[in-house]
Amino acid sequence: MFDDALGRLSVDIAVDLGTANTRIFVAGKGLVAELPSVVAVEQGGSGRQVVAVGDEARRMLGRTPDHISALRPLRGGVVEDYALVQHLLDQGLRVAAAGRTWRGMRMLLCVPHHTEEVARRALQDAARAVGARQVELIAKSTAAAVGAELPVQRPVASVVVDLGAGVTEIAVISLGALIDVESVRGGGALLDEGIAAQVQELHQVMIGDRTAEQLKTQLASAVPRLVDLEGVVTGRDLRTGIPREVAVSGASLVPAVQGVLGDVLAGLRRVLGRLSPELSADVSESGILLAGGGARLKGIDAWLGEQTGLAVLCAEDPERATILGAGALLGAAHRARLLL
Repeated sequence: MFDDALGRLSVDIAVDLGTANTRIFVAGKGLVAELPSVVAVEQGGSGRQVVAVGDEARRMLGRTPDHISALRPLRGGVVEDYALVQHLLDQGLRVAAAGRTWRGMRMLLCVPHHTEEVARRALQDAARAVGARQVELIAKSTAAAVGAELPVQRPVASVVVDLGAGVTEIAVISLGALIDVESVRGGGALLDEGIAAQVQELHQVMIGDRTAEQLKTQLASAVPRLVDLEGVVTGRDLRTGIPREVAVSGASLVPAVQGVLGDVLAGLRRVLGRLSPELSADVSESGILLAGGGARLKGIDAWLGEQTGLAVLCAEDPERATILGAGALLGAAHRARLLL
């Protein structure tokens, strides 16, 4: 009886815990919180203390003194610091609750499919520590397929390539169940690293992560563009140590981009090669859907289409497909088969 009463007081929420951003969806309200997955900590004699979370912590990246560190608790789809993940969840829930107090939350937590059992339990413990009474897990790619409105409940193959910041997941779903999934390196963070390395090789200038991310967003493309784009960035000259401006063209970044996407293509080909003839026929007809922030990369749909011979489309809101899908599954009777 007590549990029934507590259930009536509880709220259903979905959380997409990502390498780059954490998003929170509340049943009946929609997407209510979105913050960078960055936590800043200060090291002192009594241990470390959290000094900033989210946007404020992200602004500190690369700009902190020795005693303060701006950290990403998740990298490459792997949790590196569970205590900081708990702080991240707590701050996100505070923003989502907008001053209210929630009791007995039921949480649907989006995680990479390859997350090991020990890590899954640790994430559930972190969620319970911030007030969740019930915690269920779902693969990011599965939630993204639902958020992109693929027909996951029908007896046809739906293929989604979820290009996250830390990792890319390739999933095949049919009849409300996961048929096959593979995780590969090749997320947005690796693209940033590849772009920074390319600029360094071509111009002998070292640029920061945020500058590399800007180049990825504004100039980079998976294919040479008919009308090339060019921009100017500032970095540290490796020979003199003095800041120097250099002109960077979009065409010069193509090799770095394709080098990273090669792993994504290889993973996609492996998944497609394991499908039954019937499911292969479905994919030939329906194509492949791209989700995740990496789907915004210019030319990625065209490049993957050329390499596979299949139709490749981008989700309408690729960055938020995962959280919108998880939100749509809150309270859904059929979601049990999609859970991890």
